[in-house]
Amino acid sequence: MKGTVFTGGRVLAGGALRETEVLVRYGRIAAVGGGLDRTGCEVVELAGNILSPGFIDVHTHGGAGVDVNAAGYDDLCRLSAFFASQGVTGFLASILTDTVEGTERAIDSVCAFMDAPARGAKCLGIHLEGPFLCQKYKGAMPPELLREGDAELFRRYQARAKGRVRYMTVAPEVPGVLDMLGEIRGECTLAIGHSDADYETAVRAIDAGVESCTHTFNVMSLFHQHRPAVMGAVLERDVFCEAICDGRHLHPGTVRMLLKCKGWDRVVAITDSMQAAGLPDGEYMLGVNPVTVTDGDAMISGTSIRAGSTLTLAQAVKKISAFTMAPPERVLPLLTLNPAKLIGEEHRRGEIAVGRDADFTVLSPELDVLATWSAGENIYAAAKE
Repeated sequence: MKGTVFTGGRVLAGGALRETEVLVRYGRIAAVGGGLDRTGCEVVELAGNILSPGFIDVHTHGGAGVDVNAAGYDDLCRLSAFFASQGVTGFLASILTDTVEGTERAIDSVCAFMDAPARGAKCLGIHLEGPFLCQKYKGAMPPELLREGDAELFRRYQARAKGRVRYMTVAPEVPGVLDMLGEIRGECTLAIGHSDADYETAVRAIDAGVESCTHTFNVMSLFHQHRPAVMGAVLERDVFCEAICDGRHLHPGTVRMLLKCKGWDRVVAITDSMQAAGLPDGEYMLGVNPVTVTDGDAMISGTSIRAGSTLTLAQAVKKISAFTMAPPERVLPLLTLNPAKLIGEEHRRGEIAVGRDADFTVLSPELDVLATWSAGENIYAAAKE
C-alpha cells in the first residue's frame, strides 16, 4: 500500500478551505494538491465534508468518568478514546493542585500512558495547574495545598516526568513566583492564571517568560480603567489567551471581544473539562474536590464555585461558530494551529501541510465530528444512521 489519499471534500490547508486532496504516507502528510496519484493507495472519500487538522486540547482535567489526578493507565486509555470521539488528536493532561505525593502519582500515570499509548488521542504531555497560585482566586484549587514559588519543586516534578511537563499555570504575585520564573524560563510554556496580580506584576511576569493566560477572564483580577490588572496586561501584550467557550464561563459577547482585542491567531479554545464531560448530571470528583453537575454546569458541591466544565472541543467548535458567525476556516485554528503554537508543536501538528503528522478531524458542513485520524490511522468513526 503506497499510502492513503483523502479526496472529495474541502481541506483546511494554507489558511483556506479548498477542494483538494491529501496524500498520507508513513503517518505523515506527503502531499497536498489536486489530482494526486492514487495508484495502490487506499482512498478515503470525504463525501463533501471538511478535513481539518486534529483538535488539540491543552487544558483538560478529564472526561468520560476519568479524573486525571486519580487516573490509572486503563482510565487514560478510556479518556483517550473519548477525546478521539470529540475530534481531539492531541491533549495535555492537566493535573490540578494536589499534594506532592498525589502530583507525582498522577505524573507517573500520565508518563506510563505516554510510553504505551492507546488507540486514541495522543497525550502530548502534562499541564500543571498549580500549586503556585493565589488564595483569593483559588477557584477549585485546595487552599491548603497552594504554595509559594519554588523552582526546586517544579524541577522535581519535571525530572519525575522526564521533561514531559509542557505547560504550567502560575500566579506571579505569590511570593517567590517571579524569582522562580527567572530560573525556569524555557523549561516549559508558562501561563498566568488564578491570579490577583496588579498590572505591573503581570507585565513583569510576561517579561520574565509567561506566554499565555489560563482560562482568560475566569478566576483572575479583571480590568478597571485605573487598575488594568491581569486582564489589562494580557490583552495589551502579545500572549496567547485560553478561552472556555461553553456560554457559561464566557458570554458570547466576551468571546467576540477577546477575539477582536487579541486577534484570531492568539486565542486558544480549551475545555478545562472534568470527569463529567460526556456524562449525565450527577456527583463527580475534580482532584480532591467533590463536584455536583446540574444542567451540565459543574460546581464544587455545596457552593457556587465552578469546577472546570463539561465542555468538549466537538461542542466548542460549534459554539464558537454560533457566537461569531465566522466561517470554519476562521474558527478551526483556535482548536488546531493556535494550541499547537502555544506548546511548540506547530512543526508536527495543527496544520494540513507536507511533513506534518496525519492528524485529522473530519467534520460535516454543520461541524459535527464524523471521524478522527491520528498519524494516518482511523481512531474514531461516528455511527452511521
